[in-house]
Amino acid sequence: MPEAPGGTPLPSSRATAPTYAERLWLGPLGWVLLVVFAAMMAVAFVPVDPRVAALVGIVVLVVGAVVLTGLAPRIEVRDGVLRAGGAHIPVDLLGAAVALDAEATRAELGPRLDARAHVCLRGWIHTAVRVEVDDPQDPTPYWVVSTRRPDALAAAVHA
Repeated sequence: MPEAPGGTPLPSSRATAPTYAERLWLGPLGWVLLVVFAAMMAVAFVPVDPRVAALVGIVVLVVGAVVLTGLAPRIEVRDGVLRAGGAHIPVDLLGAAVALDAEATRAELGPRLDARAHVCLRGWIHTAVRVEVDDPQDPTPYWVVSTRRPDALAAAVHA
C-alpha cells in the first residue's frame, strides 16, 4: 500500500468488487409495453407525416429505454455496506436476513408490513429479502428489498 510522508498509509483508490450486485431491470413484458407505447405514439403522428411518425416512434423508444434503464435501482453489498437504490446501511448494523419467496414477499408487503420499514420494491420482481435493522438510533425496524436472487443476497448480507 502506498504511504504518505511520515509513514501514514494512503487509502487505496481501487474499490473492491461487490460481494453481491444486481440491477432491478424491467421485466420482458415491460420492454414489450415500451415498444407498443412507442408504436402507438408513432401511429398518432402518421396523419401529419410518416417520416415525423417514424421519428417520434424512435425518439419515444430511445428516451423510454434510457429513462427505464437509468431508473432501475442497483442492489449491492460492497465494502461492508448494503445499498438498495439510493439508500445504504452498514451490514454490521443489520441482523438476520431472510430470503422470501413470492408468497412470503406478498405477505411481508401486505398484512405484515410495518409502516416504518424501508422498502425497495419493484412490482415485476416477485421475490425479496427481509433484513432486520439492529441500530438502536434508527427507527426503521427492517428493510424489504426486491431481488431476483434472494438466497444470494441474504448470504452476502450474512458474509
